[in-house]
Amino acid sequence: MAAKSGQTVDLTTLPIQQLNQLSQQLDQSFFTNSMNQLKLAQGKFVESQECLNKATPDNLNKDILVPLTSSMYVPGELSDVQNVLVDIGTGYYVEMTIDQGKDYFKRKVEFLTKQIEKIQPIMQEKYRMKQAVLEVIQLKVQAQIAAQQQASTAAKS
Repeated sequence: MAAKSGQTVDLTTLPIQQLNQLSQQLDQSFFTNSMNQLKLAQGKFVESQECLNKATPDNLNKDILVPLTSSMYVPGELSDVQNVLVDIGTGYYVEMTIDQGKDYFKRKVEFLTKQIEKIQPIMQEKYRMKQAVLEVIQLKVQAQIAAQQQASTAAKS
């Protein structure tokens, strides 16, 4: 295991308390949350991209449900199948053609896919390091128990 100064530290030389602290530091909650948020955003962009496929001349002036929130919809009518308003973040909307919108969502999905691919190896490495620390903790605890049992049997004799 590498220390901050770039030196290698033998885990078996660390006391159990330091190993526990190291295990807590290797907790993946930050990376897991980041990964989940990236996948959620990616899913929303994919869904938006798929919705643009339904804006066809065949659906012009047809009744639709317009989402106000993720669980509340109002009735509406599809009046324009050439242009859409795309939320580009922080309350800004840009009018785009359907093809421009599809391209925008495609770029967003590709960007998020690359970010996910960057985080996955880090998560896997942190998981491997945590597993190694937990194995050493388990070995040290077993060694302590064995030593205590030996001491108690030696005291009884």
